[in-house]
Amino acid sequence: MYSFRGDAHKTYLRLKKAANKNQSFKHMKELLEIEEIQGLYQKIDSSTLKLIYYRMIKEKNGSGIVPLFVTAVPWFFFLFSKQLQEFLFKEGSILWVIFGFIYFFTLTITVVIHFREKAWAAIHIEIIQDILNERTELKSNKDSSV
Repeated sequence: MYSFRGDAHKTYLRLKKAANKNQSFKHMKELLEIEEIQGLYQKIDSSTLKLIYYRMIKEKNGSGIVPLFVTAVPWFFFLFSKQLQEFLFKEGSILWVIFGFIYFFTLTITVVIHFREKAWAAIHIEIIQDILNERTELKSNKDSSV
């Protein structure tokens, strides 16, 4: 059951598999992880939770080092392209292969990590918003019934 699609589709496939086997969804690792995060945030008071929320917004929207790396490093290489070419493409040298592999490997890994972290920040933000909204609704319901 491997899929090259994203985590959402993989989760869907696992849910579908569990449903076909009449298994409970409660024991799925992906859902337990979210439930654990939600449980922790529910224990935190609203004012602290708002501060955490703001921090998560910063994390999600922060420019970070990865976008800087992705845009600035190629320009840096471009500035020194003649010297870099002379160094990497010396007669019989395979330094360009090593350089290319390290550069693209590093670029790929950092971009993947960056977007995974943004996705996790989005999950935390949604959970926190839901908790704060539930608390606001509960408070307004209590106030209106009194």
